[in-house]
Amino acid sequence: MFTKQSFTGTLDEQYTSISKQLDALLAGEADQIANLSNAAALLNTFLTDINWVGFYLMKDGELVLGPFQGLPACVRIPVGRGVCGTAVAEKKTMLVADVHAFPGHIACDAASNSEIVIPLQKDNEVIGVLDIDSPLKNRFSAEDQAGLEQFVAVLMKHI
Repeated sequence: MFTKQSFTGTLDEQYTSISKQLDALLAGEADQIANLSNAAALLNTFLTDINWVGFYLMKDGELVLGPFQGLPACVRIPVGRGVCGTAVAEKKTMLVADVHAFPGHIACDAASNSEIVIPLQKDNEVIGVLDIDSPLKNRFSAEDQAGLEQFVAVLMKHI
């Protein structure tokens, strides 16, 4: 059984802790949807000042909405479009301080002002993305990026 806990220590230590929790939470489970659902829920309990966290998965050459926490979202995103589609096309994390300044941003939630998107890669192929939105501008730091990339690396062991 999972219980909500308070996180202490530096941000790096907190991300290390949540990544270890994710590894333990997903141990022995092979179902992708179950694992992505628990990963989204875990991040939603850990992260502050966010309004959406979840996954988009590659299906038939485009991103399709997967497990998430937050308001209803855009269902399909073309590769190369918006922050999520750009992360897929470039195969790299997109850290956007102000989404309104990002060319081609897709506004699924008008309250979102910053975003981070981390590609999920298996055998050098992007199979989806982790997408996190915040109502605050400049919400995500380089330290958040490193911690979330660590989290995704642990997640990919279970996908």
